[in-house]
Amino acid sequence: MTSTLSWIDEVTMAELERNPYPVYERLRTEAPIAFVPVLGAFVASTTEACRTIANSDDFEGIITPAGGRTFGHPAIIGVNGDIHKDLRSMVEPALQPSEVDRWVEKLVRPIARRYLEAFDATGRADLVTQYCEPLSVRALGDLLGLEDVGSDTLREWFHKLSDSFTNAAVDADGNFTDQKRFDEGDAAKAEIQSIVDPLIDHWIEHPDDSAISHWLHDGMPEGKTRDRDYIYPTLYVFLLGAMQEPGHAMSSTLAGLFTRPEQFEAVVDEPDLIPRAIAEGMRWTSPIWSGTARIAKRDTVVSGTEVAEGSVVILSYGSANHDADTFEAPTEYDMTRPPLPHLAFGTGNHACAGIYFANHVCRIGLEELLETIPNLERDTSEDVEFWGWGFRGPTSLHATWEV
Repeated sequence: MTSTLSWIDEVTMAELERNPYPVYERLRTEAPIAFVPVLGAFVASTTEACRTIANSDDFEGIITPAGGRTFGHPAIIGVNGDIHKDLRSMVEPALQPSEVDRWVEKLVRPIARRYLEAFDATGRADLVTQYCEPLSVRALGDLLGLEDVGSDTLREWFHKLSDSFTNAAVDADGNFTDQKRFDEGDAAKAEIQSIVDPLIDHWIEHPDDSAISHWLHDGMPEGKTRDRDYIYPTLYVFLLGAMQEPGHAMSSTLAGLFTRPEQFEAVVDEPDLIPRAIAEGMRWTSPIWSGTARIAKRDTVVSGTEVAEGSVVILSYGSANHDADTFEAPTEYDMTRPPLPHLAFGTGNHACAGIYFANHVCRIGLEELLETIPNLERDTSEDVEFWGWGFRGPTSLHATWEV
């Protein structure tokens, strides 16, 4: 299948992963719903199109082909009906605001302080690899019950799963063009199972307050647990998306603040502004940029485009968050812009279950960083490079400060 605009046929996966914004700017203007051959699917690029599809009864959740190849079935992001309800009921209790409020401070703040102590006296750091990503994976890893898995291992898992999940490029026959990235994801999953299987064996007989233990037992008849093969696809979702999002939201927020020194100073002087800075950071560079999809249940029309029954549409929330019809000067980071709801966490019944937790991990992480190192500055001798189309964030963020 080819697109209705010939230039779209020439779009490459490398181009999208390096910088998707130019392609999606044209899509928003010329074809808000368009078939993109390299992805083997339609994409929705505007705020209106993404919101309409995510909340429409004409569509239901589906995982992208590369995502399905990576996670397997049933992953929470790609199922519907009773299975989706059960998986949401499995993961949501620990992520309810009242529950998160009970433990998030004592979980996250000591982790943040521990990582800061490792480099605050050095006067320089790569904030992505030394702080934002490690804090993000450690907080979720401990919540899940993976306290004995090293942060470097958790980071390696989410990077390999991300490379596999976003390995979307297909040829004219719909076949994937890069097997190596799937192989690396498979190796990560094998390692995950080798570590988690013994823990599951223990939690089946000795349940505790870890999230995975609750996934096994909550809502099940006496003496029964959910099957591990049923849980693993959703665990992979968490080990990728939920581990990636807070870390890259923090680093994107910092990268944005570095472009607006007056706003950076305002946040240092008034920590209560940090949540607003984070919200703008997530809009500016959405960590889950284009990672979810829907399938049309019937022939329908969206944003003036006919979408046939069975068509898969990828929801490009990172593009929607740069829609000039919704946000003024969307390519600029500006935490003083009028607050408008962004789509970094999705919308509809498949919206991210961890919104509250992720926002608090980011808030606590930035509070601790800016209180400990208020004179933080970007190291201008190093470039800030972003990467990713499905998931996006800085690959590094070098900073310096006087000690």
